[in-house]
Amino acid sequence: MRSLILAFSLIAITAPVSAQTPERGNADLQTYCAGDALQFCAGIDPNSPQMDACFKKNLSQMSPNCRRAIDAYEKAGGK
Repeated sequence: MRSLILAFSLIAITAPVSAQTPERGNADLQTYCAGDALQFCAGIDPNSPQMDACFKKNLSQMSPNCRRAIDAYEKAGGK
């Protein structure tokens, strides 16, 4: 019961923040791929299909950490 209350508290705290800034991906993608996104996909909305296409086009040139983050995200069910 205590963990259920904690979970609802976390949802209540984070819901307004996530509602204001809908973002795809996860923290690892943002951490490890931000530089690659700026280098290869500058000017593209990060939440757009164009960003997905840019990443696919440039995947072989992305940093190893970014490629690992993408692989982990996709294996976890991310799209």
